[in-house]
Amino acid sequence: MTTTTRLEPGAVLGLMGGGQLGRMFAQAAARMGYRVLVLEKGNCPAAEVSAMHIDAGYTDPAALESMAAQTRAVTTEFENVPAESLSFLAARGCRTAPAAHAVSIAQDRLDEKAFLEKAAGVPVAPHAAVLSLEDIDGLDASLFPGILKTTRMGYDGKGQAQVADRDAARKAFAAMGGKFCILEKRLPLANEISVIVCRNAAGQTVTFPVCENHHRNGILAQTVIPARVPESAAQAARRYAATIAETLQYEGVLCIEFFVLEDGSVVANEMAPRPHNSGHATIEACETSQYEQQVRAMTGMPLGETTLVTPAVMLNILGDAWFDDEGSRREPDWQGVLALPGVKLHLYGKTEARRGRKMGHVTVIGKTVEEALERAKAAARVLGLPQPW
Repeated sequence: MTTTTRLEPGAVLGLMGGGQLGRMFAQAAARMGYRVLVLEKGNCPAAEVSAMHIDAGYTDPAALESMAAQTRAVTTEFENVPAESLSFLAARGCRTAPAAHAVSIAQDRLDEKAFLEKAAGVPVAPHAAVLSLEDIDGLDASLFPGILKTTRMGYDGKGQAQVADRDAARKAFAAMGGKFCILEKRLPLANEISVIVCRNAAGQTVTFPVCENHHRNGILAQTVIPARVPESAAQAARRYAATIAETLQYEGVLCIEFFVLEDGSVVANEMAPRPHNSGHATIEACETSQYEQQVRAMTGMPLGETTLVTPAVMLNILGDAWFDDEGSRREPDWQGVLALPGVKLHLYGKTEARRGRKMGHVTVIGKTVEEALERAKAAARVLGLPQPW
């Protein structure tokens, strides 16, 4: 499919990955008249709301051939979809949005840092590769205290450890099984933010309002949109995000996570080559959601406006909400939370609630950020969710 080819409503869109991000993509696609073909092994949230489902792994040759035969455009909802599978599909005439090269860079933290800093010219935290125990002996002392992270496969706080000194780094490296790692200097943070950026094959690029993120145990707990950060920081983050997408020649939706430092400067943390948990609120808060943008980008359609329609707060609902303080199972108070003004409930169709598992979210809207926050606090109390504000 050439960059000028458009897929009209009624076409089949391929989706690699069957989680909740894929579910919301499929819902957006169906609303716009497209049919979605999901490639994911086993039952999954996205397949419940999609027209077709290939029950196979991401690298299954027969499954990939079947997908290539049924669609001319494929996207991803999971950052660790093998880049080789996207290359396979591209070689068979599918537009992959994102492309394999962009996904490959985002899947390795060392490659990602090098791209951000050297290719895109975006500031990042001081860092160094730790590929062996011997590398720790040669680390610059200024990198401590720091965070040791595996270069691949880490997410939601997994595969990383806070390290105060070389001895702690050695222990953490050994505990991670000697996997290739990166050590990043811990910086004085004022805020954690993210920017959702979308670019299509024609080169049209748009960014969403900046999201302010709060984590608990390494997992995103709450997002406030628009972020309560200085306007200079918000503008810098959106500018950096657009530069990254342009430099990558990216197609599709991309999330860039940033740190706002105590001095007001902004540094990039990492990329997610897909829609992002912090962008859930765009469904209600923005003129066009990140999921509709994903559909527009992969089909060659013009991108939509990202104007903020209403301030919003997103609360992640983890499986913990199904358990009381004694560990007994309970059903969350859906009636109570839906009785509150401004609450929009999204459940992902997962049958088993486990602690730490993302089961759904609520987006709470208000006329102002302050009103949305007060309503969100009430929703959090009803559902027993943490309130780190």
